[in-house]
Parts: sequence; C-alpha cells; structure tokens
Amino acid sequence: MENQYCRVGATSPVASGDQGIQWLEHQYRYFEQKAAETAHGESRLRDFFENKARQLERMLQNLVNP
Repeated sequence: MENQYCRVGATSPVASGDQGIQWLEHQYRYFEQKAAETAHGESRLRDFFENKARQLERMLQNLVNP
C-alpha cells in the first residue's frame, strides 16, 4: 500500500453544471437559515452567515446569468 498525502488547505472544485448550481443553492439556503437562527443572538456570527449567503448569491447569479 502506497502512502497518500493530502495538502492542508487544498480545495477541490465545485461540480460543474446543474449539480454545481444545486450545491450552491443548498449552501445559500443553509447560510440564510443559520443567519435567521442567530438573528437574536450574536451579531458577528449573524453578519458572517449573511455575508456568506450574499457571496453565494452573487456566485449563483453569475452562473445563471453570465
């Protein structure tokens, strides 16, 4: 059996096409939900979730409407 090494911080590309869009939509909904759940709690955490959701929304818009 050969040794396999993984680089820390390495990323793998998001699937292309419809599968990638579905994954991004899922992530967008997840961060929107987390932001709503923390609405009455810690504001920094809520801001983080809202920012991630906005980033994903922009990525989705760029994929759907190039």
